[in-house]
Formats: sequence, structure tokens, C-alpha cells
Amino acid sequence: MSESTSPGPSILLVGASRGLGFAMAEEFFKRGWNIVGTVRGSTRTRLHDLAEEHQDRVTVESVDIDKADQLVELRDRLSGRRFDILFVNAGTANRNQDETVAEVSTEEFVRVMVTNALSPMRTIETLQSLVTETGLIGIMSSGQGSVANNEKGGHEVYRGTKAALNTYMRSYAARHAQDGRALLLLAPGWIRTALGGPNAPFTVEETIPDIVNVILAKQGKPGLQYLDRNGNTVPW
Repeated sequence: MSESTSPGPSILLVGASRGLGFAMAEEFFKRGWNIVGTVRGSTRTRLHDLAEEHQDRVTVESVDIDKADQLVELRDRLSGRRFDILFVNAGTANRNQDETVAEVSTEEFVRVMVTNALSPMRTIETLQSLVTETGLIGIMSSGQGSVANNEKGGHEVYRGTKAALNTYMRSYAARHAQDGRALLLLAPGWIRTALGGPNAPFTVEETIPDIVNVILAKQGKPGLQYLDRNGNTVPW
């Protein structure tokens, strides 16, 4: 796909092939933003359709964030561009979310922890140079990453990976305390996606405008916040 050339703000959206990621790409596009969205693998997605229709504003890149060398290659391919927002929308869950941390296999635990915590942080560490000095870097977290709010247990492996992600992002913020960038951990809530499942109370269509509103409202406000899709602070 050709690089977008239209004037206006731009976002690098990592993980935009489906679900919340693609819905975010669509919403930002509707609001006049230029989009570089990433997919994993070579399968055609709805993002490819959007890019084909709007080649001047939407670009598709391929990257598997679990592979550090692919992140470096993506950064090199985009080295001539600067983005107002870098947002990492990546996440997975263990195949049996009812199992406890004592029951999950080591291999499954590592798989989920790498995708939910290590890889998103490697992504922002690798791609941060592409973000303007007063831009925003955000990651899709979860309310289940809140230690303070964990009063019922459940989804132990997933919770733990998101809590780890939040802690690593706190460390990143501390190391970059003098930077002018806004930093965001976003808890979107329980939404009907492939990850959220069919029993979630909210649809993508009714929640995505709020999610994008929170991201845009955080622009220009340096420092890290952990917010839900209504802009409320989530207890750490």
C-alpha cells in the first residue's frame, strides 16, 4: 500500500485488522485522521479494504509484535514519517480462562504474558522515535489489570498479564518523566469482540466513539493515566 499523503493528523495503530482495532481505525478515519494500521500475517482484512478505497489516507503494514526483529523492520520502513499518536491494540487470553495460575501450563502462561505485556512494551520502546515530541503513546489495557479492583478473582492469567503491562508502563513513564508526550493505558470495558465473547454487554459500535474520545482528550496532557472509556481514572 502507498503511504498516505493527505494533510492532517496521523495515527500509527498497531493491531488494526479486526475488532476494536479496526473499529478504532474506522473512527479515526471518519474524524479526518490519516491511518497507518498494522495486521499480522498476509490474510486480507477489512483494513485492506479501507486502505484500497482511501489510498491517500490509509496504509497497511504487516508486523507480528511478538517478533522483535519485525518491530525494528517496521520502524525502519516508517522512519521518514512522524505520528501524532502511537496506539498499541494487542491482546490475547488463555484458552481456558477458568483455570487458575496454578493450573495453567507454563507454555500457555508464557504465550499470554508475552503477547499482553512484553510485546506491547517492546513495541512502544521500538517505535517511540516515530512519535512527535508532544504526541501520545497509548496501549489497550483492561480494567482487569487493576489490582485494587480485583475483589472477585477469576480470569487469573489474563488479569496478571494486564497488571504486569500496567506496571511496565508505569516504569516506562518514570523513565520518561521529563518527556512532553502523553501516555495512556486504556481500559475499554467488556465489549462483544472475539476476545470479549458474545455475552459482553456492549457492542463495538456503541463503545468505540467513547474510546476514541478518551484518546483524543488525553492529547497534549503529558504523563501517564490509566483511564476507562468514559475518561474516569481506574485504580491501579
